[in-house]
Amino acid sequence: MKILVTGAAGFIGMHTAEVLLARGDEVVGIDNLNDYYDPTLKQARLARLAPNANFRFVKLDVADRPGMEKLFADEKFDRVIHLAAQAGVRYSLENPHAYVDSNLVGFMNILEGCRHNRVEHLVYASSSSVYGGNTLMPFSEHHSVDHPISMYAATKKANELMAHTYSHLFGLPTTGLRFFTVYGPWGRPDMALFLFTKAILEGRPIDVFNHGRMRRDFTYIDDIVQGVVRTMDHVAEGDPEFDPDQPDPGRSKAPFRVFNIGNHNPVELMAFIEAIEEALGQTAEKNFLPMQDGDVPATYADTAELRQWTDFQPATPVKQGVARFIDWYRDYFKV
Repeated sequence: MKILVTGAAGFIGMHTAEVLLARGDEVVGIDNLNDYYDPTLKQARLARLAPNANFRFVKLDVADRPGMEKLFADEKFDRVIHLAAQAGVRYSLENPHAYVDSNLVGFMNILEGCRHNRVEHLVYASSSSVYGGNTLMPFSEHHSVDHPISMYAATKKANELMAHTYSHLFGLPTTGLRFFTVYGPWGRPDMALFLFTKAILEGRPIDVFNHGRMRRDFTYIDDIVQGVVRTMDHVAEGDPEFDPDQPDPGRSKAPFRVFNIGNHNPVELMAFIEAIEEALGQTAEKNFLPMQDGDVPATYADTAELRQWTDFQPATPVKQGVARFIDWYRDYFKV
């Protein structure tokens, strides 16, 4: 198939493109290569994809409406994996307009491109952040997600609503994937694993929020990509038993689905830090701080729907995944 991967220079985008190329798909990757974090890392990721004859890169911002219209019209993609977004809960407190431009305007351009060019299936990145103020665990696609607590989360919830509208009005099959704390080699420098590793190796203290009383459903990158590719291969379908009198948030009569992709095994933050210390052979100096605005104390994914739909669920143990990241980090930065 000919597949568009947006955010191809990103953490999840690069790994997804690698898997698609390995199985023989043609991949067109786009990215705006912005400076939210060091573009050198993004260029290094692209350098891994560039040698493959089935990969082409186009520098393009998803918020560029004319550019996106031309791309879709020229390329005639079979399927689209939309991973480009302005990420980060904390950054959204300071720069909300960046989230509107990328996550709302950009997503609108993706939907229109798919609609007008007969794309067979749109798979897009949502986030566990949509669960917001929910406290019932594990988080399920059948739970209401009407109480986001950050602008980032609100834009991801909006993406799901926008996708449903296009599935309903135009029959466009869409699948949203709610990622739970993705980590692994080539990860983002603003994520905890990267920040902790860098600080420990440099002999600096690490900031531990909510005094360490946090739990996260850390999900290894290879598991995330398996979920992305498998859902892309299973085109979304409407649920003929959907009851509008008792609407299920995770289902629809339209060809619309949302799935959690998590490890279904929340890990205490202090245990996560211990795994990093063990892999590095160093102990971290810890700076305990209160909870940050927009953050939540725990995430925990119910992955039954993903397993039923794709016959897959993430299962990489955190200690194994962290060790692989540390190996990559030492190799990449020569430390």
